[in-house]
Amino acid sequence: MASTLDLTPRTSARGVGSNADTMPVYDYTAAGSALLRATRPDYFGWLDHVRAAAGCTRPIRLAGQILTVEASTGRVLAQRHTDGMPDAAIYTACGNRRATVCPSCARTYQQDAYQLLRAGLVGGKGVPESVAQHPAVFATFTAPSFGPVHNRVVKRHTCTNRKRCDCRPEPCHPRRATDPAAGLCPHGHPAVCWARHEPGDAVLGRPLCLDCYDHDHQVVWNLFSGELWHRTKQAAERWLAKLAQRRGIPRVQVVTASGKTRKVAPVRLSPGKVAELQARGAVHFHAIARLDGVHPDEPDAIVPPPAGFTVDDLVDALRHAARQIAFRTPPHPDRPEGWPIAWGDPDKGVDLRPITTGGHGEITDGMVAGYLAKYATKSTEATGHTSTRLTAETVGDYADPDGDHTARLIDACWRIGRPTATPAPLSERPRDPRPTPGFVQPWQCPDCGTHTRYPACPTCVAARQAALDAQPASPISANPYARLRRWAHMLGYGGHFLTKGRRYSVTFQLLRDTRVAYRRHEHHQDQGDEHNSSELRAVDHLDDDTTLIVGTLTFAGVGWHTSGDALLANTAAALARERRSVGREELAHELAATPAGIAPVAA
Repeated sequence: MASTLDLTPRTSARGVGSNADTMPVYDYTAAGSALLRATRPDYFGWLDHVRAAAGCTRPIRLAGQILTVEASTGRVLAQRHTDGMPDAAIYTACGNRRATVCPSCARTYQQDAYQLLRAGLVGGKGVPESVAQHPAVFATFTAPSFGPVHNRVVKRHTCTNRKRCDCRPEPCHPRRATDPAAGLCPHGHPAVCWARHEPGDAVLGRPLCLDCYDHDHQVVWNLFSGELWHRTKQAAERWLAKLAQRRGIPRVQVVTASGKTRKVAPVRLSPGKVAELQARGAVHFHAIARLDGVHPDEPDAIVPPPAGFTVDDLVDALRHAARQIAFRTPPHPDRPEGWPIAWGDPDKGVDLRPITTGGHGEITDGMVAGYLAKYATKSTEATGHTSTRLTAETVGDYADPDGDHTARLIDACWRIGRPTATPAPLSERPRDPRPTPGFVQPWQCPDCGTHTRYPACPTCVAARQAALDAQPASPISANPYARLRRWAHMLGYGGHFLTKGRRYSVTFQLLRDTRVAYRRHEHHQDQGDEHNSSELRAVDHLDDDTTLIVGTLTFAGVGWHTSGDALLANTAAALARERRSVGREELAHELAATPAGIAPVAA
């Protein structure tokens, strides 16, 4: 009988095993394909090649040729084709901001959003540090009520961490026995709820009665919420301009980009906002409103507001605008008078808190930037619905007029966003007059002065065609509700989840370009500051003063070749993130323990 301590693989008898026997590894499994990749001689080269997109869930694969061109002469210094690279492709991260789609890219987007928002409060990244002295407010604007929903209200918190709040909440919707609304709703459902909901209760945000809830009004409000925010900002700026006029501060004369001179108010708002979908599916905004002045010689410069303007003035302006702004949507066949669009209760639905930039206070710049950046990576997850854009073939899987809360919202989007007018047949549409073919007597065009023998002026025809080519391919629909079908998967909200004023802070593109430049120089330092044209990292490149990197790359696919490649790349990226996190914690600990005036070792 073979010994169980034998280290030499050999065929063993039935029922007798050897400790030298190994389990078979199949390359069609994730572990097998990962082992097959790791045993290749070019494994470390492949790992370095995909490092820029290692943590991405579904990276973009590009194929083609890359040329290094001398900028002054146009001479090609080096060239390389992706056929000579690992996997014959360049991997680049997908860049999706949704944490449920790609956690790694969403984490990068969140960090960029944090830096962008915080730079608008304390300066840096090209923003002057003097903005730290500007009045700034953290504002929250919520939607009105469309019907009673299950909620969790804690009047007095005793917990230390709101994320893990275990405080005793109040009853959801209590009613006295003498209250007329304490019985049943018109549809026979209870109009009260005495439950004290836990933080993760699935019924939070769900209506007490689905038939009483106004789903149509909510999706229309989501659609026009961006216009409501735009009008609110304009109303706040008008209020500040009138306040400056009452205080005797003159208007500032500036020169526009077209060369014209105009007078503007001496104070303006520079906002940055993030949209969040509540559990009930209604969008509300968290915004940073910063007060700036206007420089007469440099209109785009960031300067302090005139003396005398304080945070209280900014709070009063925003509160006045939130109370004042309200409008009605255009008529719809289902509702000829339109829907009212306004913010919620000004006393409860609008929250305005001053921001302190010194690191001390109830609301600091770091807290606000981190709070807003967190919501920049979220979408409709709070409602329990996640899907891509819906079409006529797929909307039936999610929309149901008699279904749950989310299904009724999607059905309302699809129903209200239907075409409301029948287009005229092609035979009945007016046709543009067409000139008779051939030549005519010489004539001069009265518009441009061209002499021609064509029936139509060729210069004007070319200019008119160029103007038509510059127009969007899909003409703007006359139906303002048509966008509801396009954004049905977002429950009617079609705006971006993070927007900012042009002068508030830097752009995402600047942050990404800075990261790319850092990676290039980091790679060159690792190579001993020698430009090795035979090795190309899987990162984008920026133009410099001496050479240009020109790529003729085409789309080759999405995702990793095998699940084993995804396993190895994501594991390597997770380890790198963990090392950076530990390094930051150690550096923060050392900075806290190092006396002032002494540089820490980790720095």
